Amino acid sequence: MSKRRKLTGDMSVSSGLAAQARTQEILDAASEHNNTKLERLLNEYKFKDVDAVDVQNDHGTSPLHAAILSCAKEGDKACDTVRLLLESGAIWNQLDTNDETPGCIAYRLELLDLYDLMVDAGVRAEVLLNRLEGYEALADDENDVAEEDDGADVVEKNGTEEAEDEAPQIINTTAETANGIIEQAKSDVNSGDYLASNLTLTRDKLLDGDQNGVMMAWESEIMKRSVDLLLTKPGMKVLNIGAGMMIFDTFVQNHVHKPEIHHIIEAHPDILSNMENEGWNEKTGVTIHPERWQEILPQLVADNQTFDAIYYDTFAESYSDFREFFTEYVIGLLEPEGKWSFFNGMGADRQISYDVYQKVTEIDLLEAGFDVEWQEVDIPELEAEWEGVKRKYWNVKKYRLPLCKFMG
Repeated sequence: MSKRRKLTGDMSVSSGLAAQARTQEILDAASEHNNTKLERLLNEYKFKDVDAVDVQNDHGTSPLHAAILSCAKEGDKACDTVRLLLESGAIWNQLDTNDETPGCIAYRLELLDLYDLMVDAGVRAEVLLNRLEGYEALADDENDVAEEDDGADVVEKNGTEEAEDEAPQIINTTAETANGIIEQAKSDVNSGDYLASNLTLTRDKLLDGDQNGVMMAWESEIMKRSVDLLLTKPGMKVLNIGAGMMIFDTFVQNHVHKPEIHHIIEAHPDILSNMENEGWNEKTGVTIHPERWQEILPQLVADNQTFDAIYYDTFAESYSDFREFFTEYVIGLLEPEGKWSFFNGMGADRQISYDVYQKVTEIDLLEAGFDVEWQEVDIPELEAEWEGVKRKYWNVKKYRLPLCKFMG
């Protein structure tokens, strides 16, 4: 264990200036696609609280941003630089001050080879993070004792002690992560807060107590297409998880192949009250389950209930909740020839996030034993739709509608 010593006075000032100079040196090497120099700098330079591969200047430009921004066209050297940075541990979705990830820049500049590299990096990172989420780190009492820190960190390099440079300010190193922003279909609130909030329902939108959009009328075409793909014959048994504005369920009830059995799971008391006022409780063949799906689905499985079509559109839940839904319950609830779908809004606030999570979902569905087909649906201009909504949860031109079935 190396000792630590305190940096004071002019020494700390010069360290900060050195950090800025070294940051610029790394960014220049990345921009020039000088991989030999870049690799040397990444190994040689050390910064406090950040890895050299993730340093940012005042504009939030990281080495990955710089490597892609400098490209006027596709090129092997640029791809090699991006690969080098990613293999060195660069954060794939680091944001600059323009709210762009490196992948966003590649997409905007139509550098498709670089964009594909960034998408693949995002998929690897998100799949790993999702897997790690299933494990809980075991605390080691002996290692949990905090060490005394009498000043700035000193790191050992080649057997000598070297003071770490004070890193430039990190603009944002957690842009979108698997259970952070990337998989938020519609909100960054948690399920408990949402269920305890008072909802506002208008003709064109459903908002929670913080004015987050729970559901909006522009989703109607998506719901109609989904119902048309799921209801393929008369007399079917349908399960919908998450009622919201009742858009999906209304299309189900009005469909040419109106189902014989129609189950709806909805946990929010305001939505349940609205459903009762609209007479959903009295509709023939309709069964409403006023609980969270986590409480209802185990009982349906235990009762050997099965369905020809299942739809999933919840709010304020994580990707891990969704993965639990299809890995643990759809398998027991779906008829062998049945089909199911879900509102595909994960990462839809930026194109690269949407592309990453399509691939992540495909991987997990495949492992769970499902085939998935995607149909593209054009999304109209939505700028006016966000008036009065806290967070713009959709910023992608095309919706990818999933249709899932058992592999066979």
